[in-house]
Amino acid sequence: MRETPEELKELQALLEASLSRSTSYLRSIVAERTLTAEQLTQILTGMCTLAVSTVTAKGEPRISGADGHFLHGKWHFGTARNAAKARHLAARPAASVAYMRGEDLGVFTHGTVEVLNPLDGEPAADWPDLLAYFKDFYGDDAFDWVNDVVYYRLHPHWMTVYAPDIAKLTTAPRP
Repeated sequence: MRETPEELKELQALLEASLSRSTSYLRSIVAERTLTAEQLTQILTGMCTLAVSTVTAKGEPRISGADGHFLHGKWHFGTARNAAKARHLAARPAASVAYMRGEDLGVFTHGTVEVLNPLDGEPAADWPDLLAYFKDFYGDDAFDWVNDVVYYRLHPHWMTVYAPDIAKLTTAPRP
């Protein structure tokens, strides 16, 4: 868990506000089967395979996979700079991501991406720390970290969690 007390407070407020703004149908499914911000950050460690949804210039939805890392209460993910996903996000930074672990966990997030390491601008203030984390995770020589990959942080405006049995998530090894 890398979150500060303030980040946990913000994440908890987001989870509560998102659920309160959801449809009665979704609330009936999730309300008694969700996690707190602290529980969520203890479970979402390491790499999580995300389904990332973007939109083409014609308004057509596209979904693809990405390695996701839940750091400081937000999803971080990367892709090749020349990937369709990168073109979509450069033109239309709204995105949705889903992380599902079988029927035991679903984390659904909508928001706007921030480019952490742009080629033609200043990187995010915390990019050096994030880059150190990613290099430690993937290996220092896994990529040309400047030219080959672009990393994003998803600033969520809506997030909900479905977790029917927290004991399964805290005691069972991750698949």
